[in-house]
Amino acid sequence: MHGTSSRKAGRIQRVRLNRLPLAVAICFAMASPAIAQDAGQSQPPATTATGKQPKPKVATLSTVTVTAQKRTENLQKVPISIQVLGTEKLEQLHVNNFDDYVKYLPSVSYQTFGPGFALIYMRGVASGGDGNHSGSSPSVGVYLDEQPVTTITGPLDIHMYDIARVEALAGPQGTLYGASAEAGALRIITNKPDTSGFAANYTVGTDSVSHGGVGYVAEGMVNIPLSKAAAIRLVGWHEHDAGYIDNKTGTRTYPTSGITVSNAKDCTSTSLLVCKHTAKSHYNDVDIDGARAALKVDLNDDWSINGTLMGQNTKAHGNIASDPVVGDLALTHFYPENTSDRFWQAALTLEGKIGNFDLTYSYAHLNRNQEEHNDYSDYSFWYDQYPYAYGSYIYDNSGALINPSQYIVGKDHYSMDSHELRIASPSEDRLRLVAGVFWQRQLHDIEQRYKIDGLADSLSVTGWPDTIWLTEQVRIDRDEAVFGELSYDIIPDTLTATVGGRYFRSNNSLGGFYGFSSGFSPSSSYGEAGCISPQSYRGAPCLDFNKSVKETGSLGKVNLTWNITPTKLVYLTRSEGYRPGGINRRGSLPPYKSDYLTNYEFGWKTSWINNRLSFNGSVFQQDWKDFQFSILGANGLTEIKNANQARIKGLESELNWAATYNLELSAGVAFYNAKLTANYCGITDANGTPITNCPGAEQARSGSQLPVTPRFKGNLVARYTFDVGENEAFVQAGLVHVGQRRSDLRTVENSLVGNLAAYNTVDISAGYSKNSWSIDLYVNNLFDKRAQLYKYAECAEAVCAAHYDPVTGAGSPLYPNGQVYTVTNPPRTIGIRFKQDF
Repeated sequence: MHGTSSRKAGRIQRVRLNRLPLAVAICFAMASPAIAQDAGQSQPPATTATGKQPKPKVATLSTVTVTAQKRTENLQKVPISIQVLGTEKLEQLHVNNFDDYVKYLPSVSYQTFGPGFALIYMRGVASGGDGNHSGSSPSVGVYLDEQPVTTITGPLDIHMYDIARVEALAGPQGTLYGASAEAGALRIITNKPDTSGFAANYTVGTDSVSHGGVGYVAEGMVNIPLSKAAAIRLVGWHEHDAGYIDNKTGTRTYPTSGITVSNAKDCTSTSLLVCKHTAKSHYNDVDIDGARAALKVDLNDDWSINGTLMGQNTKAHGNIASDPVVGDLALTHFYPENTSDRFWQAALTLEGKIGNFDLTYSYAHLNRNQEEHNDYSDYSFWYDQYPYAYGSYIYDNSGALINPSQYIVGKDHYSMDSHELRIASPSEDRLRLVAGVFWQRQLHDIEQRYKIDGLADSLSVTGWPDTIWLTEQVRIDRDEAVFGELSYDIIPDTLTATVGGRYFRSNNSLGGFYGFSSGFSPSSSYGEAGCISPQSYRGAPCLDFNKSVKETGSLGKVNLTWNITPTKLVYLTRSEGYRPGGINRRGSLPPYKSDYLTNYEFGWKTSWINNRLSFNGSVFQQDWKDFQFSILGANGLTEIKNANQARIKGLESELNWAATYNLELSAGVAFYNAKLTANYCGITDANGTPITNCPGAEQARSGSQLPVTPRFKGNLVARYTFDVGENEAFVQAGLVHVGQRRSDLRTVENSLVGNLAAYNTVDISAGYSKNSWSIDLYVNNLFDKRAQLYKYAECAEAVCAAHYDPVTGAGSPLYPNGQVYTVTNPPRTIGIRFKQDF
């Protein structure tokens, strides 16, 4: 019953609004050079005394540098599919967080459960069910500089300020990035300390959300040279995102007991009426505070050391979903809902030379704590319908039936340590090598309490009052690898061949307690009745399972690149990625196995018209073997199985055009045909291999579309810059289109929950800059569209999303089509932002 939907129901909470500011931060003089220039901007030849970088009166695209292949390279020379959002582009698009930038990356799809709880997918590699706190590892890795920041259930939601660029590497990156990059990788590269001069800036702003409240943000940065060989960079931010979801006044009557629950502020309790007083307007507001300190020391001409300490605290209230029966941007919940996501990361990178070889060592320690309180009364209500009559089992110490509503109190603690040591031969050599070793250990400490106020002691888990279900588990994932890529110029400057490989070893374990008290479920194979040891486990009554799975394997890559001219290249690639297997929390189920992705790709990188236009793209086919798929099984407990096989065919393309000195255009598109290539029967054999032959019992037939990813996603951004006297102004418009998507892989469940509708959103902005300051006005989601990002029910779809049957009484006449929530983008947001450089 429990344990998982907490992540689907509970995590589905708070939203990160489009934000903009009102607050202050003060800093000082002279902007430091950006680490990577953004495509579509003129390359500045010099810096003025005010810190501004003047644009030459020439229409051209700048050189964009990336480090996707563990070297510093020109984007147009890297033979992989990669999209880059540089510093200027991030600012121009008013990017503050993950939700803001991912919509301009056509290869990326996602489901969001609120700040810090996003599931990321790339190139259609999505089963749609990997959101549980002890579920499958993510298939897309997120990196902050050199260090991974993808915890077991998902990546950090990092505030995007003072960021050099975002690199989106589409397709398997298993050779260089390993298990966390089966379908691709997102790399967030921060601006580094600069010894060349003092620099500082601050940004303040405010925004107003339609149907909601007012938000604000304040950000500041200062770069201080300590000597000719050392500098420190300090960054801080505070952000308040206004709420726009209303928790409307309502009641819920349980069929078995006749007890009614109300969330009204003025409710007065009686014997059959329980008051919770939680109704509130605009209740999904978010507050974010964070800071980053980075220190760079050049030890000598060949060696340098970079250390970074970063922390962020996100407090979110309410729920980001809507219940269409209640109304637009509204729902009715009865128990307090909030989450806290706190993390800090310490990272160290040492770079130097041994002879002509570059040596890099990177280490990081990540500590993350999440706490959540979630309304889970939907589960109680729908299982109280005919024929389940759940409420008849819920009583107090006197034996009287009580309000059976459940709510969740959850705590998740993560810690992760990673080490990588690699060596790279000179980039100008005809034969080039990148090779290294990697080690990582992740720990996830899980505590989930499903509570009912006044529950009888005999029904409560021993030592945990009012707790009908307890999860107290520890999961540890270990990963070790040796990797390398070798490139050889068959014809110098023209034809290059690359081969790569990675040998890995993983060891994943999960153990602890999960389940009911022996009084509530005396014959259960888990919980107190299923104890395998008499000793208490981390405060829980006992240990009721403890399992691990080990595996070794290898991945390969082959690439052939032809530089047709200095500005045009094409490439062929075969690459592989994988996601490690793991342990199911239901002890009777076998472990789920690793799944593998094999990619066949033809791509091109081209520049035209004297570097005024770039046109890049790729066509590919990806075969996904035995992919992992999680569902809500018996008692609402997540079950992860290897589903079957899928194939994704696609085309991705990006165009940047400096049409004139004043007008810049950029566009990105992605077309996908992602389908099952075998029937999904929902069962596996004794070895965990998917069974695909089940005539008449297929849960999804071969040829069914994979969920989450649309057949088409695209964006178009136009920016016109013009002079106003000696100063500069701009107008900008951005259009994003996302096609229709399935919400679930399975046919019946998808019909109950419904498809995610196609949508278009438009963002516009205008601004003016003078000397060292600039001001922007913007409107995000200009036409106030409800872009459907995710749909879900709080328990198994066959129960919570079931149709009402007036004959048997199953379901509820209030919800004739079941109770299905929809997460949408924020409403129209109007904001203003002021920035000053020193």
